[in-house]
Amino acid sequence: MPTGGKPTLTQFLIEERRHHPDATGALNALITDLSLACKAIARKVAFGALAEVHGDAAAVGGAVNVQGETQKALDVLSNALFIRATEWGGHLAGMASEEMEAPYTLPAQYVRGKYLLLFDPLDGSSNIDVNVSVGSIFSVLRAPTPGDDPTLQDFLQPGTAQVCAGYAIYGPTTMLVLTTGRGTHAFTLDPMLGEWVLSHRNLRVPESTREFAINASNSRFWEPAVKRYVDECLAGQMGPRGSDFNMRWIASLVAETHRILMRGGVFLYPRDSKNSAMAGRLRLLYEANPISFLIEQAGGASSTGRARLREVAPDALHQRIGFVFGSREEVSRIEGYHRDEPPEHFDAPLFGTRGLFTTSA
Repeated sequence: MPTGGKPTLTQFLIEERRHHPDATGALNALITDLSLACKAIARKVAFGALAEVHGDAAAVGGAVNVQGETQKALDVLSNALFIRATEWGGHLAGMASEEMEAPYTLPAQYVRGKYLLLFDPLDGSSNIDVNVSVGSIFSVLRAPTPGDDPTLQDFLQPGTAQVCAGYAIYGPTTMLVLTTGRGTHAFTLDPMLGEWVLSHRNLRVPESTREFAINASNSRFWEPAVKRYVDECLAGQMGPRGSDFNMRWIASLVAETHRILMRGGVFLYPRDSKNSAMAGRLRLLYEANPISFLIEQAGGASSTGRARLREVAPDALHQRIGFVFGSREEVSRIEGYHRDEPPEHFDAPLFGTRGLFTTSA
């Protein structure tokens, strides 16, 4: 076999369908369409400045999205590629994206299917201009009324209702990581064949870790439980954890997730006081929920910091939420710290007002 005996994505999906004799094949076909969109985006990303797609999106019809974020040119192009790859096949009833304020209504000539798609077409796009790994994230739900245009409320399903989730990462190699509820599997794009090849079957997140990821520039806004957790990790062997920890931060959710799936760790983007009106920074429906599904299927845990994230009942399409995921032991510890929250002015010498490098008088 040209793939060295490893199954392609198509072969893998056929094998999976055999475990569901009543399946129609619609989900497999939808995943194939999504994988095509990811291939197209990967090509745009790979050409970079040579394709004149770097920079802000004013030149391609974008400016600021519903999140209040300045769109990159590739944000707009990636969003269009997802729509064009999936709207025509008859598998979707509707879709929603980070880059669109309201759900997208399919053109009248296309058949409405039985699934709903939510996606972040280009996660971490602020990293594009500096050539750091970025990705695409997607989540698939069942449409409550197959064959009809969905309402906004139809998209507001908890993460436990997902039937499929995945992401593509555009890095040194292009990979597609996928779950349909039977484990988390990674496929590498063979650039010679143009095929997704199963390279990592049944990924597993180690239960324990000594590596965490958090944006330390927000430390002054953290809740006491988060301050306590980070301070104890940074205290190293002499601290209460009795072990040295490594800290990471890429500012790309896909890249952070991929590292944790491949070697373990815990990621924190917690609720904080920087903007008291927001319950967190990451979007629940098309960022946190699909990543949670992938992580849990790989044996890890995901949380709001206080409870299982996939059980949260959404109340808005672009709802934001605090997000903690990764190795089970660390996620459980962070939840425990929130249950036993220390006083508001927790004495965190490494991230307190005195600063890391200040000595006492």
